[in-house]
Amino acid sequence: MQIFTSLLNSCLNSSLYFIIFLLFFSSFSLLLQWWKHHRHKDKHLPPGSMGWPYFGETLKLYTQNPNSFFSSRQKRYGDIFKTHILGCPCVMISSPEAARAVLVTQAHLFKPTYPPSKEKMIGPEALFFQQGAYHSMLKKMVQASFLPSTIKNSVPFVDQIVQNMVPSWTNTTINTLEEMKKYAFEVAANSAFGEIKEMEMEEIRELYHCLEKGYNSHPLNLPGTFYWKAIKARKVLNEIIRKIIERRKESRNYGGGLLGILLRGGRGDQQQQQLTDSQVADNLIGVIFAAHDTTASVLTWVLKYLHDNLNLLETVTKEHERIRNKLVNENRGLSWEDTRQMPFSTRVIQETLRSASILSFTFREAVQDVELEGYTIPKGWKVLPLFRSIHHSPHFFPQPHKFDPSRFEVPPRPNTYMPFGSGVHSCPGSELAKLEVLVLLHHLTLKYRWEVVGDGDGIQYGPFPVPKNGLPLKITLNKR
Repeated sequence: MQIFTSLLNSCLNSSLYFIIFLLFFSSFSLLLQWWKHHRHKDKHLPPGSMGWPYFGETLKLYTQNPNSFFSSRQKRYGDIFKTHILGCPCVMISSPEAARAVLVTQAHLFKPTYPPSKEKMIGPEALFFQQGAYHSMLKKMVQASFLPSTIKNSVPFVDQIVQNMVPSWTNTTINTLEEMKKYAFEVAANSAFGEIKEMEMEEIRELYHCLEKGYNSHPLNLPGTFYWKAIKARKVLNEIIRKIIERRKESRNYGGGLLGILLRGGRGDQQQQQLTDSQVADNLIGVIFAAHDTTASVLTWVLKYLHDNLNLLETVTKEHERIRNKLVNENRGLSWEDTRQMPFSTRVIQETLRSASILSFTFREAVQDVELEGYTIPKGWKVLPLFRSIHHSPHFFPQPHKFDPSRFEVPPRPNTYMPFGSGVHSCPGSELAKLEVLVLLHHLTLKYRWEVVGDGDGIQYGPFPVPKNGLPLKITLNKR
C-alpha cells in the first residue's frame, strides 16, 4: 500500500509539474507574442488578428476551406492583413499590384523563405531559399534541366510510365491522389537523377515518403513523431545521394538529369561552379519536393473536374482521338510536338490550376522595414501573396466558382494568374508538370472512363487542397 501511495504521489507531482509547465509556457508565449506585436506599435501595421499564442491561426488555415479563411479576413480587413501562422508573424496580400511588388518590382526587399522546420527538411542550400548571385547560378542550372529543349526528350519516358501504370487500374478502385503521387515521383526522380539503380531508387522512394509525412506534419521534434522520423530519414537520404555523387565523380560519368548538370557546373564538361555535395543534395531533394505533391494534386483535380463536366471530357477525348489517328497513320509514338497540338486540354489544365489553386500562397520575408500600400511590414515578417484569392476574385475571373476552360481563350489580365508564382523565383518545372497531365489524359481518355466511388464532393485541407479521401475512382475500359 505504501508503494502504491508513493507511486500515486509521484504521478500527482509529475502531473502538477506538467500543468505548471504548460501554464508557464502559455504565459511566456502570450508575453512573447505581446512583446513582438507591441515593439512595432509605432509602425502602421496592417489590420488583422495574430490568433492564439504559439499556434497563431495555423490550425484555422489548415482545417477549413482556404477560400473561407482568406475571404473572411479580406472582407474584414481589406486586401492586406496580418496574421500568425506556422510560428511566424505574417502579412497576407491579395491584390495583383501588391503581389507584383513583392514578387517582381521590389523582389530585392523580400527574400524567399519557408518556415524553418520546412527549410530544414528540404535543405537550406536549395534554390528556393536563395537570393543574389548564388540563386542566379543555381536557377540557370535547374532551368537547363526543365527547358522544352530538354524535357521534349522525356516524352517517350513519361509516355511509357503511363502505359505501364494505367492498365493496372482497370476494373479496380484507385486512390487517385496516391496513384498520381507514384506517377509524379517517378517522373520527378528521373528528372533529378537521370538513370539510377533500381535498388537506390526504391530506397530514395521510401525515405522520401517518410520525409513527406514529416514535412506535412506539425514540427514537433520528439521521438516517434512524423517530424522526428523525417529528420532521421533526411540524414539517410543525404548519405545515399552522397554515395551516388561520389560514384559519378570517380567514373567521370556525370549522367543525365539535374544531377548531371549540377556536377558539371551547368555547362558542358567544364566546371563553371564547384558545388558541395550538400548543395547538390539540397537541390535534388528540393526539385523532387517541388515536382511531386503539387503535380499529383493537379492531376487529381483534372480528373475530378472532367468527371464532373462530361461535356468537357467529350471535347478533350475528341481532341486526343485526332492525335491518335495521326499517330496511327504515321506509325509512331507520342512526341513533344503532339503535346503542343492539344489546345483544349491545355485550357483545361489552366482552368484547373486557377480553380484548384494548388499553390494557395508563397512565402517571402522582408529583409528590412518595407512600406507597402500605406502599411509598414517589419523586417523579418513573412509576406504571403495569396494566389488563391486573386484566382478566385470575380473582378478578374467572372463566376470564379464555375469550371470554365473557355475563359483562357483570351489571356487573363496581367498579374492575375500566377499558378507557378511570378518573378525570378517562379517554378522552373511548369512545362514538365503540364506534360505529365497531357500524356496521362491522352491515354486515359482514349481507352478508359472513370467514376467517383462514394461521395465525390468535399475537399481535404492541408499543405495542398485535394478532393476528399484522395478521390477514389473506379476505372473501366471505354466501350465506344
